[in-house]
Amino acid sequence: MRTSTIHRTTGETDIEVSLVLDGSGKHDIDTGIGFFDHMLTALCVHGGFDMNVKVKGDLYVDGHHSVEDTGIVLGKAFAEALGDRSGIARYGSFYIPMDEALGFCSLDISGRPYLVYKCEYKNQSTGQYDNFLTEEFMRAFAFNAGITLHLECLYGENDHHKIEALYKALAHALKIAVSRNGSNEVLSTKGTLG
Repeated sequence: MRTSTIHRTTGETDIEVSLVLDGSGKHDIDTGIGFFDHMLTALCVHGGFDMNVKVKGDLYVDGHHSVEDTGIVLGKAFAEALGDRSGIARYGSFYIPMDEALGFCSLDISGRPYLVYKCEYKNQSTGQYDNFLTEEFMRAFAFNAGITLHLECLYGENDHHKIEALYKALAHALKIAVSRNGSNEVLSTKGTLG
């Protein structure tokens, strides 16, 4: 079973993430930011990942450190659970319609982290979650998981819908990319990733 538990403590956050890639969407998430909990829940349920996420952060400052550092720890957990990345599909792409919004994700579990992010917001925040933190989370996650990650909201009006479409698109693309391909080989002409 592909699993990982990562605990990271800094002067700004104390975060523990437990991950089961081959799960059923079970989750126990508490980041202190309601909308972020909602997005991580969507990531679990739609990706089929079991996740426990506990975050104690300096929310008296704002949500930045909590959200970005959660991306770091979750990315490290994915990298550890995947191991040498042998026997996986490696690539995944998915569109998610969320009412009037359409989100798209395409990714490569390549060992070469990169982020392309395209989404514009009408408001600064959704609940207590600053909308720009979506990009910060995705960058931290991609760079620590070793993923080339492209995300775009092609259109939409409601910021909640746009952000949720992106998290769900990520979940489905990850689900495809981490699926086993029936081989024990690394899917690369080089024989290795990175």
